Amino acid sequence: MITVTEVDQNQMKRIAGEKAVEEFVKDGMTVGLGTGSTAYYVILKVAELVKKGYNLKCVATSVASEKLALENGITIVDLNDVDHVDVTIDGADEVDPKMNLIKGLGGALLREKIVAAASVEEIIVVDESKLVEKIGTRCSLPVEVLPFGHVRTAFGLSRQGCEPVLRMKDGKPYVTDGGNFIYDCRFPEGIDYISFKESALDVIPGVVECGLFINMVRAVVIAHKDGTVEIRE
Repeated sequence: MITVTEVDQNQMKRIAGEKAVEEFVKDGMTVGLGTGSTAYYVILKVAELVKKGYNLKCVATSVASEKLALENGITIVDLNDVDHVDVTIDGADEVDPKMNLIKGLGGALLREKIVAAASVEEIIVVDESKLVEKIGTRCSLPVEVLPFGHVRTAFGLSRQGCEPVLRMKDGKPYVTDGGNFIYDCRFPEGIDYISFKESALDVIPGVVECGLFINMVRAVVIAHKDGTVEIRE
Protein backbone atom coordinates (compact mmCIF):
# COMPACT_ATOMS: atom_id res chain seq x y z
CA MET A 1 0.00 0.00 0.00
CA ILE A 2 1.31 3.48 -0.88
CA THR A 3 1.96 5.67 2.13
CA VAL A 4 2.12 9.45 2.36
CA THR A 5 5.92 9.48 2.46
CA GLU A 6 6.11 7.44 -0.76
CA VAL A 7 4.37 10.05 -2.94
CA ASP A 8 6.14 13.37 -3.38
CA GLN A 9 4.87 16.35 -5.34
CA ASN A 10 6.45 15.31 -8.63
CA GLN A 11 4.93 11.85 -8.31
CA MET A 12 1.53 13.42 -7.66
CA LYS A 13 1.88 15.54 -10.79
CA ARG A 14 2.79 12.48 -12.84
CA ILE A 15 -0.09 10.44 -11.46
CA ALA A 16 -2.63 13.21 -12.15
CA GLY A 17 -1.29 13.93 -15.64
CA GLU A 18 -1.28 10.32 -16.73
CA LYS A 19 -4.77 9.71 -15.32
CA ALA A 20 -6.17 12.70 -17.22
CA VAL A 21 -4.77 11.45 -20.52
CA GLU A 22 -6.10 7.95 -19.90
CA GLU A 23 -9.58 9.25 -19.07
CA PHE A 24 -10.08 12.04 -21.59
CA VAL A 25 -7.88 11.52 -24.69
CA LYS A 26 -9.33 9.35 -27.46
CA ASP A 27 -7.97 8.30 -30.85
CA GLY A 28 -8.54 10.89 -33.59
CA MET A 29 -8.75 13.90 -31.27
CA THR A 30 -7.18 17.31 -31.52
CA VAL A 31 -5.56 17.81 -28.12
CA GLY A 32 -4.41 20.99 -26.42
CA LEU A 33 -1.14 20.59 -24.54
CA GLY A 34 -0.71 22.73 -21.47
CA THR A 35 2.40 24.31 -20.03
CA GLY A 36 4.26 23.69 -16.79
CA SER A 37 5.56 20.96 -14.54
CA THR A 38 2.33 18.94 -14.47
CA ALA A 39 1.68 19.36 -18.20
CA TYR A 40 5.15 17.90 -18.78
CA TYR A 41 3.83 14.50 -17.70
CA VAL A 42 0.71 14.97 -19.81
CA ILE A 43 2.84 15.49 -22.91
CA LEU A 44 4.93 12.41 -22.22
CA LYS A 45 1.78 10.32 -21.77
CA VAL A 46 0.29 11.67 -25.01
CA ALA A 47 3.55 10.70 -26.72
CA GLU A 48 3.06 7.13 -25.48
CA LEU A 49 -0.36 7.04 -27.13
CA VAL A 50 1.11 8.32 -30.39
CA LYS A 51 3.73 5.57 -30.30
CA LYS A 52 0.89 3.06 -29.83
CA GLY A 53 -0.69 4.29 -33.05
CA TYR A 54 -3.16 6.91 -31.90
CA ASN A 55 -3.90 9.52 -34.58
CA LEU A 56 -3.61 12.72 -32.58
CA LYS A 57 -3.06 16.33 -33.60
CA CYS A 58 -1.95 18.67 -30.85
CA VAL A 59 -1.97 22.41 -30.21
CA ALA A 60 0.72 23.69 -27.84
CA THR A 61 0.14 26.50 -25.37
CA SER A 62 3.80 27.55 -25.28
CA VAL A 63 7.03 27.32 -27.20
CA ALA A 64 8.43 25.05 -24.47
CA SER A 65 5.52 22.61 -24.72
CA GLU A 66 5.73 22.59 -28.50
CA LYS A 67 9.44 21.77 -28.33
CA LEU A 68 8.90 18.93 -25.85
CA ALA A 69 6.05 17.52 -27.94
CA LEU A 70 8.01 17.57 -31.18
CA GLU A 71 10.99 15.93 -29.48
CA ASN A 72 8.67 13.09 -28.48
CA GLY A 73 7.10 12.50 -31.89
CA ILE A 74 3.83 14.39 -31.40
CA THR A 75 2.30 16.18 -34.40
CA ILE A 76 1.81 19.88 -33.64
CA VAL A 77 -0.69 21.98 -35.59
CA ASP A 78 -1.46 25.70 -35.57
CA LEU A 79 -4.65 26.66 -33.73
CA ASN A 80 -5.67 28.66 -36.79
CA ASP A 81 -5.72 25.45 -38.84
CA VAL A 82 -8.28 23.54 -36.75
CA ASP A 83 -11.99 24.15 -36.21
CA HIS A 84 -11.75 23.39 -32.51
CA VAL A 85 -9.74 21.54 -29.89
CA ASP A 86 -11.48 18.43 -28.54
CA VAL A 87 -9.79 18.47 -25.17
CA THR A 88 -7.04 20.50 -23.52
CA ILE A 89 -5.19 19.15 -20.50
CA ASP A 90 -3.35 21.75 -18.48
CA GLY A 91 -2.19 22.55 -14.96
CA ALA A 92 -3.22 25.36 -12.62
CA ASP A 93 -1.74 27.36 -9.78
CA GLU A 94 -4.97 27.56 -7.78
CA VAL A 95 -8.31 25.76 -8.01
CA ASP A 96 -11.34 26.78 -5.95
CA PRO A 97 -14.39 24.61 -5.08
CA LYS A 98 -16.26 25.86 -8.18
CA MET A 99 -13.30 24.88 -10.42
CA ASN A 100 -12.28 28.47 -11.09
CA LEU A 101 -8.55 28.91 -11.55
CA ILE A 102 -5.49 31.06 -11.35
CA LYS A 103 -2.99 30.23 -14.06
CA GLY A 104 0.14 31.87 -15.38
CA LEU A 105 2.97 31.31 -12.93
CA GLY A 106 4.60 29.42 -15.80
CA GLY A 107 4.27 32.49 -18.01
CA ALA A 108 1.91 31.07 -20.68
CA LEU A 109 -1.46 32.36 -19.49
CA LEU A 110 -2.36 34.20 -22.73
CA ARG A 111 -1.92 31.23 -25.05
CA GLU A 112 -3.39 28.92 -22.41
CA LYS A 113 -6.57 30.98 -22.26
CA ILE A 114 -6.88 31.24 -26.04
CA VAL A 115 -6.56 27.47 -26.40
CA ALA A 116 -8.93 26.85 -23.48
CA ALA A 117 -11.56 29.06 -25.13
CA ALA A 118 -11.22 27.02 -28.33
CA SER A 119 -11.60 23.72 -26.50
CA VAL A 120 -14.73 21.61 -26.14
CA GLU A 121 -13.38 20.35 -22.82
CA GLU A 122 -10.76 21.93 -20.54
CA ILE A 123 -9.30 19.38 -18.12
CA ILE A 124 -7.12 20.59 -15.26
CA VAL A 125 -4.53 18.41 -13.53
CA VAL A 126 -3.15 19.36 -10.13
CA ASP A 127 -1.79 17.96 -6.92
CA GLU A 128 -3.77 18.62 -3.76
CA SER A 129 -1.60 21.57 -2.73
CA LYS A 130 -3.23 23.71 -5.45
CA LEU A 131 -6.70 23.51 -3.90
CA VAL A 132 -7.94 26.68 -2.19
CA GLU A 133 -11.20 27.84 -0.67
CA LYS A 134 -10.81 31.35 -2.12
CA ILE A 135 -9.02 32.43 -5.28
CA GLY A 136 -5.92 34.53 -4.73
CA THR A 137 -5.06 33.29 -1.25
CA ARG A 138 -2.24 30.92 -2.21
CA CYS A 139 -0.46 32.76 -4.99
CA SER A 140 -0.34 36.05 -6.86
CA LEU A 141 -2.46 36.63 -9.95
CA PRO A 142 -0.32 36.91 -13.11
CA VAL A 143 -1.38 39.66 -15.49
CA GLU A 144 0.21 39.91 -18.94
CA VAL A 145 0.77 43.49 -20.11
CA LEU A 146 2.26 45.31 -23.07
CA PRO A 147 5.82 46.54 -22.45
CA PHE A 148 4.88 50.03 -23.70
CA GLY A 149 3.85 52.13 -20.73
CA HIS A 150 3.84 49.13 -18.41
CA VAL A 151 4.57 51.26 -15.33
CA ARG A 152 1.35 53.19 -15.97
CA THR A 153 -0.45 49.89 -16.51
CA ALA A 154 0.85 48.71 -13.15
CA PHE A 155 -0.60 51.83 -11.54
CA GLY A 156 -3.97 50.90 -13.00
CA LEU A 157 -3.60 47.39 -11.62
CA SER A 158 -2.81 48.71 -8.14
CA ARG A 159 -6.08 50.66 -8.13
CA GLN A 160 -7.86 47.29 -8.23
CA GLY A 161 -6.61 46.50 -4.74
CA CYS A 162 -3.49 44.50 -5.53
CA GLU A 163 0.25 44.87 -5.17
CA PRO A 164 1.68 44.43 -8.71
CA VAL A 165 5.28 43.23 -8.97
CA LEU A 166 7.03 43.10 -12.34
CA ARG A 167 8.27 39.56 -12.97
CA MET A 168 12.02 39.47 -13.56
CA LYS A 169 14.43 36.93 -15.02
CA ASP A 170 18.23 37.27 -15.05
CA GLY A 171 17.94 40.88 -13.96
CA LYS A 172 15.57 41.85 -16.78
CA PRO A 173 11.80 41.84 -17.16
CA TYR A 174 10.50 38.36 -17.96
CA VAL A 175 9.25 38.26 -21.57
CA THR A 176 6.39 35.94 -22.56
CA ASP A 177 6.12 33.99 -25.82
CA GLY A 178 3.95 36.86 -27.04
CA GLY A 179 6.66 39.44 -26.31
CA ASN A 180 4.88 40.90 -23.29
CA PHE A 181 5.67 41.46 -19.60
CA ILE A 182 3.93 39.92 -16.58
CA TYR A 183 2.96 41.62 -13.34
CA ASP A 184 2.35 39.24 -10.45
CA CYS A 185 -0.47 40.85 -8.50
CA ARG A 186 -0.89 39.98 -4.85
CA PHE A 187 -4.34 40.50 -3.35
CA PRO A 188 -3.78 40.53 0.45
CA GLU A 189 -7.24 39.14 1.25
CA GLY A 190 -7.70 37.05 -1.87
CA ILE A 191 -10.02 38.00 -4.72
CA ASP A 192 -13.71 38.69 -4.16
CA TYR A 193 -16.26 38.80 -6.99
CA ILE A 194 -13.84 37.18 -9.41
CA SER A 195 -15.93 37.68 -12.56
CA PHE A 196 -16.13 41.39 -11.85
CA LYS A 197 -12.41 41.51 -11.06
CA GLU A 198 -11.50 39.75 -14.32
CA SER A 199 -13.46 42.34 -16.31
CA ALA A 200 -12.04 45.24 -14.32
CA LEU A 201 -8.46 44.08 -14.93
CA ASP A 202 -8.93 43.26 -18.61
CA VAL A 203 -10.20 46.76 -19.49
CA ILE A 204 -7.15 48.53 -18.06
CA PRO A 205 -5.24 50.01 -21.04
CA GLY A 206 -2.09 47.95 -21.57
CA VAL A 207 -3.45 44.74 -20.05
CA VAL A 208 -3.38 41.88 -22.55
CA GLU A 209 -4.92 39.17 -20.35
CA CYS A 210 -5.15 38.13 -16.71
CA GLY A 211 -4.70 34.68 -15.22
CA LEU A 212 -8.25 34.22 -13.93
CA PHE A 213 -9.92 31.26 -15.66
CA ILE A 214 -13.62 31.38 -14.74
CA ASN A 215 -16.29 28.86 -15.79
CA MET A 216 -13.96 27.24 -18.33
CA VAL A 217 -13.26 23.84 -16.75
CA ARG A 218 -14.96 20.52 -17.50
CA ALA A 219 -13.14 18.50 -14.82
CA VAL A 220 -10.24 18.68 -12.38
CA VAL A 221 -8.00 15.65 -11.85
CA ILE A 222 -6.44 15.82 -8.39
CA ALA A 223 -3.60 13.66 -7.09
CA HIS A 224 -3.39 13.18 -3.32
CA LYS A 225 -0.44 12.40 -1.11
CA ASP A 226 -1.74 8.90 -0.42
CA GLY A 227 -1.40 8.06 -4.13
CA THR A 228 -5.10 8.24 -4.94
CA VAL A 229 -6.57 10.30 -7.78
CA GLU A 230 -9.85 12.19 -7.60
CA ILE A 231 -11.81 13.50 -10.59
CA ARG A 232 -14.11 16.44 -9.87
CA GLU A 233 -16.71 17.30 -12.50
